[in-house]
Amino acid sequence: MMATAQAVPNSTGSNPPRTAAPAGATDCHIHIYDTRFAPHVAKPANATVADYRLLQRRLGLERVVIVQPRNYTTDNRVTLDAIAQLGQDRARGIGVLHPTVTPAELKALHDGGIRGLRFTVGNPEAAVVTIDMIEPLAKKIADHGWHVQLHMTGAQIAEHETMLRRLPVPIVFDHMGRPPLGEGIRHRSHAIIRELLDAGRAWVKIAGAYLNTRVGAPGFDDANAIASAFVRAAPERLVWGSDWPHPGPKVHPDDAQLFDLLAVQAPDEATRRRILVDNPAALYGFPA
Repeated sequence: MMATAQAVPNSTGSNPPRTAAPAGATDCHIHIYDTRFAPHVAKPANATVADYRLLQRRLGLERVVIVQPRNYTTDNRVTLDAIAQLGQDRARGIGVLHPTVTPAELKALHDGGIRGLRFTVGNPEAAVVTIDMIEPLAKKIADHGWHVQLHMTGAQIAEHETMLRRLPVPIVFDHMGRPPLGEGIRHRSHAIIRELLDAGRAWVKIAGAYLNTRVGAPGFDDANAIASAFVRAAPERLVWGSDWPHPGPKVHPDDAQLFDLLAVQAPDEATRRRILVDNPAALYGFPA
């Protein structure tokens, strides 16, 4: 797939990255917002499937994992529709549910391409799920081969270590585990994640550099230090994501610049291919 210079909504710049993406490269963390579904909810503008395809072309990516935005609560239609538009050979989804979900509803979501559940709990006032929902839902999805994707703060990871260790499904830690700024890999949460990685029970998303930095663009040196530590420790348990359309930052980042960070964090080309192609295929069940 050839990348051409083109502006993309919710992304600064228009040039392609300096680092070439391998065939089958996967963006494992994006959100779709579509006014056809719950048009009253607050959301980024111009964040549809058609808009995201522009970013795919710019970065040279082929596969994608669509993460249900909290704005749509447990109405996963926007994510299922996006998967259908892109096709399940190229797209998977992560849903948001409450423990009241029925087996029939879970089957329908699985058939639609959902492969895990996300828990965004860092800000309880804005959350649509709670930490005490993680374990009961993990038990419900275990037979489907799904995982739980946790967007928790490092402090929350440390506080709920015992619960995380007994979950019956794999754990995907969002945005490198969100350790407190300035502490990075020295925080207790990093050791917990490392132990779960070493046991083959967890994965980490190398994403959200701008959420893990005091230094900021263009270097993101402190965020790179966290990512690089994970790359050295467990490259077989990492995936990468853009976090487009970047609903958190007030100023949209340059996605080509974010993609190029991976070459700093994982200088070896074979390791980058593992993170971008092989690991996503294993975690999300993309066809060979």
